[in-house]
Amino acid sequence: MSLWTYIARRLLQMIPVLLGVVFLVFYMMHLVPGDPAQIMAGERADPQRLEVMRNRLGLNDPLHVQYFRYLTNALRGDLGDSIRNNRPVTTEIFSSRYWVTLQLASMSIVLSVFMGLVAGIVSSVWRYSVFDTAIMLLALFGLSMPNFWLGIMLIYWFSVQLFVLPAAGWGTFQQAILPVITLGTAGAAVIARMTRSSMLEVINQDYIRTARAKGVREAVVINKHALRNALIPVVTVVGLQFGFFLGGSVLTETVFAINGLGRLMVSAINARDFPVVQGAVLVASVSFMVVNLLVDITYRFLNKRIELS
Repeated sequence: MSLWTYIARRLLQMIPVLLGVVFLVFYMMHLVPGDPAQIMAGERADPQRLEVMRNRLGLNDPLHVQYFRYLTNALRGDLGDSIRNNRPVTTEIFSSRYWVTLQLASMSIVLSVFMGLVAGIVSSVWRYSVFDTAIMLLALFGLSMPNFWLGIMLIYWFSVQLFVLPAAGWGTFQQAILPVITLGTAGAAVIARMTRSSMLEVINQDYIRTARAKGVREAVVINKHALRNALIPVVTVVGLQFGFFLGGSVLTETVFAINGLGRLMVSAINARDFPVVQGAVLVASVSFMVVNLLVDITYRFLNKRIELS
């Protein structure tokens, strides 16, 4: 199967997944207690005004009518208007929120990959040594540690005690350091464990022993022969982590008061702003699937023998 045929096939497979995502989010949001019209009109609004508001928002229509109306508009690129401020949802998401989250996720995944690969390679080369034990203990700690707790501790140490880094916000390099470390730590731990496991499996292969028997330098054996073949499962983990960073940075953005996509979703849920929540989840889902597609394509460049199917 050619690369372009595979890409077209995967894009077609995304359609039912997106329809399912929209369906679940739409109906789950309507199960959440609370009336958007009441929130917009205020607690003391009279019933007549509430009825006018509900008619204007289309909330009196049956759920299946509201769903198909939203789906039809979404296919045209119209995700509706925010109930809170009457701005288009696409403007709410793409004016700055999505790009902030994309920057945070990209910087975090770069840190995760760098730390995870270095730790995993060192741990596999000197397996069962003090370095291996220490790295795996740190990786276990990184996996077990909640992001919000690490973020609060970093703020306390570097902002409250040492006054060297800002505690909140986004836009400068100094403001990005603590959130990126907070979000990237867990990803680095996962990548380190996967790199170690994959490297140990590859290092025991016959072609690695043959290369060493021919007198090839150990650095070349590790970097050229072992690492390239060990990267395939690691790339899968990296893609998944990046997707999680795009859609799961809610706690990090909340702790550091970053106006990203995750924080937008939290505020929209609290305000029962259905269109914004649905649009944000849809954008995050599309981003996740695009990342997975890029990961599958990367396999082909790492190993030409892999067939795309």
